[in-house]
Amino acid sequence: MLRIGCHLSSAKGYLAMGREAVKLKANTFQYFTRNPRGGAAKPLDVADMEAYAAFAKEHGIDQILAHAPYTLNACARDESLRTFARNTMEDDLYRLSYLPSSMYNFHPGSHVQQGVEVGIDYIAELLNELLKPEQKTIVLLETMAGKGSEVGRTFEELRSILDKVELQEKMGVCLDTCHVYDAGYDIVEHLDEVLREFDQVIGLDRLRAVHLNDSKNPMGSHKDRHEKIGEGSIGLEAMVRIINHPALRDLPFFLETPNEPEGYAKEIALLKEHYV
Repeated sequence: MLRIGCHLSSAKGYLAMGREAVKLKANTFQYFTRNPRGGAAKPLDVADMEAYAAFAKEHGIDQILAHAPYTLNACARDESLRTFARNTMEDDLYRLSYLPSSMYNFHPGSHVQQGVEVGIDYIAELLNELLKPEQKTIVLLETMAGKGSEVGRTFEELRSILDKVELQEKMGVCLDTCHVYDAGYDIVEHLDEVLREFDQVIGLDRLRAVHLNDSKNPMGSHKDRHEKIGEGSIGLEAMVRIINHPALRDLPFFLETPNEPEGYAKEIALLKEHYV
């Protein structure tokens, strides 16, 4: 069974997201833990989380993915921004302790001309401060397109972060198809080779989720502009190979394409149709 979902608005709470996922024929979904361009989060509603958990079990909604806000920059030059990142992630992980079926994904951040090595050290330092042996939430580093001073544009950069994290069993990676393609990894013509490289550098056992996005730009553009499935430079045929690849097919896939609910429903149906 294809584990497929899309990005949903968390404005109305977990139970509402669960109902929306079922309406779209999804069996998983992703959401922002708070305003993606801000910092405030809604008050913690444990009753809503409990109601969602019961609904999810009843309707077969699989492990979901919480996404940190874009404003979280764990390796910012400004110390106050790093403090904001720490406080935000700490609060997010506390909230997710009430929903152990959720993973937590974040963009590693931008080093802002400090250098990649400094950025990696800051990111690992934050994770070592916050990760706890008792936590059930797995934290995912997202592969990045490499625009500006982003950290995580190569598999080697992600591996360098992971190597510095003490509780490595609490860590994983989310592979974004648009991002890796824009970063220069040819998942269209050489998917096997890219996954082999990922395995050699990071390890496929660390790959826990896939953001399934087409790209508005050509390979190696470092632009990070998502496109609807089959309408970008990656194309539908490559997407079908991705969801059916033996190393990927059992992972949860999350659509972040520029769509309204109706468009997501069509993409989910299309991908299910091509899953063998």
